[in-house]
Amino acid sequence: MTSRIGLAGAALLFCFAFTNVAAADEIVVEMLNSDGDGKKMLFKPDFIKANVGDTVKFVPTQQPHNAQSIPEIWPQGAEQFTGEINKEVTFKIEKPGVYGVKCMPHYGMGMIALIQAGDERPNEAQLEAYKPRGKESTKRFEELKAQVGK
Repeated sequence: MTSRIGLAGAALLFCFAFTNVAAADEIVVEMLNSDGDGKKMLFKPDFIKANVGDTVKFVPTQQPHNAQSIPEIWPQGAEQFTGEINKEVTFKIEKPGVYGVKCMPHYGMGMIALIQAGDERPNEAQLEAYKPRGKESTKRFEELKAQVGK
């Protein structure tokens, strides 16, 4: 009888282990002109902790915005994307690391986001070397960079 319980328990544990691995999240990020609290031209959230396999959907809640990769902060071999103005864009996180995203029309105004996929950061040197364009982008980038690894 004990071997049946042990075997059943092991089978159940095996099923749960694979269920959790297979489950991926969809993270929705709004593209906004203002958050109502004084912050302008932003992604909400602008810092995302995700897992490899998750998808991130950028939604133009207010317009005109787009979302696109910052090639200088992107894990090697991961597919980049460029969304059209006022169109949703979704991408799947393929590799661990830090992903940089910007709204091209409002990049100079600080409209950037960082996605940390997993705990591993193979492209951390990219993060440290990156120099944003514009005073607001630099300020927001430093705020976001301070959250990586926490």
